[in-house]
Amino acid sequence: MSNVDNNIMVWLPSPMGDAILSTPALKAIRNKFISSKITFFAGPVVHQVLSPSNFANEWLEQNGGFLDSVRLLKNKHFTHAILLKNSFGSAVTCRLAGIPVRTGYSRDGRGVLLTQKLHPPKLSCGDYKPISVVDYYLAIAARLGADITDKNIELSVEPSDFENLKTKLPAVFNANGPVIIFVPGAAAGPSKRWLPERFARAADWLSEKYNAAIVLSVAPNEQEKDIAAKIINSAEYKVVNLADSPIGLGELKALIAGADLVICNDTGPRHIAIGLKRKVMTLVGPNNPEWTDPGYEDEIFIKGNVSCAPCDKPICKEKSHFCMEAITVEMVCNAAEKILNAAGFEKRGG
Repeated sequence: MSNVDNNIMVWLPSPMGDAILSTPALKAIRNKFISSKITFFAGPVVHQVLSPSNFANEWLEQNGGFLDSVRLLKNKHFTHAILLKNSFGSAVTCRLAGIPVRTGYSRDGRGVLLTQKLHPPKLSCGDYKPISVVDYYLAIAARLGADITDKNIELSVEPSDFENLKTKLPAVFNANGPVIIFVPGAAAGPSKRWLPERFARAADWLSEKYNAAIVLSVAPNEQEKDIAAKIINSAEYKVVNLADSPIGLGELKALIAGADLVICNDTGPRHIAIGLKRKVMTLVGPNNPEWTDPGYEDEIFIKGNVSCAPCDKPICKEKSHFCMEAITVEMVCNAAEKILNAAGFEKRGG
């Protein structure tokens, strides 16, 4: 694939976290094919979280069904398709859309549909080898001849989202202490979630010791609203609950961009915080961090080290949720204390 005037479509991953972790590869592809037109194809959520972006000339949103996508891509007359999305359906769509050069991982039975294929690394047992998603996508960029030395994840925020957020959450912008965001949910399943009552106790400690402004960031669904309600009901100090004050995804990025610390389960907003260069504390239980560790120097992992972890199961199969229960409030608060003290915030009461 030469660096000439091509019409390239990059099909982005569907999970928000994976899409964010693909940004080093997207940057490498942009730099390699600087004279080509590059179009990103993704669902609305991924479009929102990666916008604004300098890595694409145009966006196409995947809103319809299979045949709608085939027609949409066919009408754009792309010369190349770079499939960061792993699905069989994405490869079939590009083949039927008549895109002549199709690059991606040969997996899920789609190898015959690709003209330029990579093979994901596997263990001797046949399972996929745990590697960082950042490196997984960068391998595609490298296969295309791109320079992949820059592994920094990058996100940007629209200035208007900062202004909108100031109107919606003035208390956060006028905070006298550190702004700390809690992300107590996890879209991938309940096994990744730390206990709500422990989030509440950590919120009280941070409020008491640092006069922190605590913000609960939850998805707009009943399950996560219920998690937020449990934290609010257990906490003694005031907590800003975004379930009661909904904000858009762009505004969430603006909020995270102004945070002094983000304490989260291993879920999408964690990667937003990394992309916006925030201090991040990630609570890890059943999931193997090798899959999603971008090597970010301002992230620390608090791990529930138990014999059954990592299991990578979305729902815990044990009689008790041992891994997340192994993460104590003291572990989280001690780590937060070191981060906040290093940032210059004074602890009240010594």
